[in-house]
Amino acid sequence: MKEKKRVYEALVDGAMEGLVGDALYDFVRRRCPKASSKKIVRASLLALSDPHLKDRNILDVIYALAIEHRLDGITIEDEQEEETEEEQKPSDLVALDRPPLS
Repeated sequence: MKEKKRVYEALVDGAMEGLVGDALYDFVRRRCPKASSKKIVRASLLALSDPHLKDRNILDVIYALAIEHRLDGITIEDEQEEETEEEQKPSDLVALDRPPLS
């Protein structure tokens, strides 16, 4: 969630500076180098559902970015990153420490 919030903040900051399209996407990637296209789209959806964001132009720019990158192909790097994140979930580690049920 922490990473998504950083991506969200970069996305909103870039849109407020007047960046659109690829310039906004590149801005977010520079501020959050580990952000995959999928994470940027999720952060865009978070921004679109934020009741505090009311500027129509900013919402339109974020919406356009989300639509443009929604259908991007998932790269091997994205898949490996998600697998690593899934392996690091604390709930999984707790389950491994428990004795098997009989």
